[in-house]
Amino acid sequence: MSTKIYVGNLPYSVDDASLKSNFSEFGSVSSAKVMMDRETSRSKGFGFVEMASLEVAQAAITGLNGMSVDGRSIVVNLARPREESNKSSGYGAAGYTATQRKDVGYGTGGYGGGRY
Repeated sequence: MSTKIYVGNLPYSVDDASLKSNFSEFGSVSSAKVMMDRETSRSKGFGFVEMASLEVAQAAITGLNGMSVDGRSIVVNLARPREESNKSSGYGAAGYTATQRKDVGYGTGGYGGGRY
């Protein structure tokens, strides 16, 4: 079973290949991905590495956490599972849904309409 590792405080010069090569010293790397900003195509300063086993991942965390990369001390730890968002509005599988809040929008008073 593979283990996912969070890598934070990365310098903007780090790319997927260099991240993978740094972690491959500790064992088999399934994937390495630096998160990029959609608008600027620049690194967001963090990424994720997926390693073959928990033992290999722990060795990489111990060896690389706090290490200086281009003058920045990187943070390396186990990645937490992604939390489900409770978005109350926006486009989704069922189409557009308005906000679930009762104190905003039309029909509640204030600007743009309301009850009289």
